[in-house]
Amino acid sequence: MSKFFKRNVFMRRCLAAFMCAALLIVFTPGAYALDPEELRARNDGGQAEAYAAGETRATSPAVVINGIDYSGKTFLYNSTTYVGIREYSMFMGADSVDWNPDSKTATVSADELTLRAKHLNTYVEAGGRYLWARDGVIIVSGTMYVPIRVIAKAFGCSVGWESGTRTAYVTSDTEFVSAEKFYNGDDLYWLSRIINAEAGNEPLYGKIAVGSVVMNRVSSSMFPQSIYGVIFDMSSGVQFTPAANGTVYNTPNEESVIAAKLCLEGASVSDSILFFMNGRLAESSWISDNRPYVMTIGNHDFFS
Repeated sequence: MSKFFKRNVFMRRCLAAFMCAALLIVFTPGAYALDPEELRARNDGGQAEAYAAGETRATSPAVVINGIDYSGKTFLYNSTTYVGIREYSMFMGADSVDWNPDSKTATVSADELTLRAKHLNTYVEAGGRYLWARDGVIIVSGTMYVPIRVIAKAFGCSVGWESGTRTAYVTSDTEFVSAEKFYNGDDLYWLSRIINAEAGNEPLYGKIAVGSVVMNRVSSSMFPQSIYGVIFDMSSGVQFTPAANGTVYNTPNEESVIAAKLCLEGASVSDSILFFMNGRLAESSWISDNRPYVMTIGNHDFFS
């Protein structure tokens, strides 16, 4: 964001640490996601493996697809139901599921759909769209698992959850449209460019965080109600330095475009963040003086 705002951010981070922890605890499942490094550490530590191993046929979540009991392996991980990508895709009528052992990527081919999932990615690519997999794509005992809501969406299905019976009900009742039809061209154009200008050198998680700030502002009555309007908002001074210095017009890198697509699909690091700053470069402390600190990702501090 603007190179305003500096002064003892470090001390403020320390003083606000307990508040940050509290905020993270109360985030809704869709509002807080694992950093890819945290996801990798959990998976390397065998947490997903342990969850899967602990699920027996009697305790694993049940899945019913269009009224038919699904017999494939399932498990519940971090409140998310996972299914094997090959078993589920073939059950849904896919033509093939190919595996690349070098990149650890599965490619599903079905009528008018190509879906790709890569181990430890926090998204699944389907029809040119990037679907947010909050807790990641996971390999357990040689089988790739994906969140059921993500793969169901790609196959044109909605998912309902009945907590009493731990059952996911999948229904073919939606149309999965391609990227060309789903993404608004102007929104993708500007969101990918502000993400690139502000966080082009940050990891994907940091890029999504910047995109989250923009999307949260669009949803807030405090700011303009469009992505373009938020980026070029000058009602209280420059909000995003790239909008003033022209770097917002630079062509975004590939990961910035992916991050923008994920945000337009609903990916969010936090529903509460509205401001961010680089504490090492900021020239004013207005944000840290006036807004509650939430988290730090890469070189950026985020505030609500």
